[in-house]
Amino acid sequence: MHVAIIMDGNGRWATQRGLPRTAGHRAGAQAVDRTVEAAARQGVDVLTLYAFSQANWQRPRGEVRALFGLFRRYLKEQTSRCLEQSIRLNIIGRRDRLDPRLISLIEAAEQATAHCTRMILRIAIDYSAQWSLMQVCRSFGLLVSTDHERFARQLAVVDNSLPVSQVDLLIRTGGEQRMSDFLLWECAYAELHFVSRAWPDFGEEDFQSALAEFSRRDRRYGRIEPTEPVRAQHA
Repeated sequence: MHVAIIMDGNGRWATQRGLPRTAGHRAGAQAVDRTVEAAARQGVDVLTLYAFSQANWQRPRGEVRALFGLFRRYLKEQTSRCLEQSIRLNIIGRRDRLDPRLISLIEAAEQATAHCTRMILRIAIDYSAQWSLMQVCRSFGLLVSTDHERFARQLAVVDNSLPVSQVDLLIRTGGEQRMSDFLLWECAYAELHFVSRAWPDFGEEDFQSALAEFSRRDRRYGRIEPTEPVRAQHA
């Protein structure tokens, strides 16, 4: 099972408490730890977290610096934790605009956890689904292949992603109900689950509730069951 999460609401969570937005991001990092552990316990195969979009570069410089500081600290502290739990790290998105020192940390974390098999944890940094899709089209000389598997393989190359399955369940916290340029190709048949709770308050019970709701969904992929009657279409 592949679960993706748009972790939204850090800034609003902090503002409502009279705190700087950076405090919300620090609290959000703790929610990441809880959710990764919950996903591993629930037997999730792939967990993809939307940490920083290409559009987020437009935020104040101080907030951007704080976010990348948190990310560097996360990589340094959590790589050993991922090794203990056999979780493989994969950072997806552009790398050409990242600090070379951060790229070195990313590559070291990915290499150190490459043998882990319990779960793949993908973190999207400087990510834009639209940009990725355009890069794939460019690689085909603007003649987009109708071979879905070939296109998906090329998309994985563009995104620095391991080969993973399509997203089964997309969760978004913070009360908003939109995709925000996240995994548009991989979420073609994803079930969507929106949570009003801000990301720093998201916990294991919320994650389990999302999985329970997913288990009740009837996923048909455009098909109908053999016993389901086909209604005549009238002009």
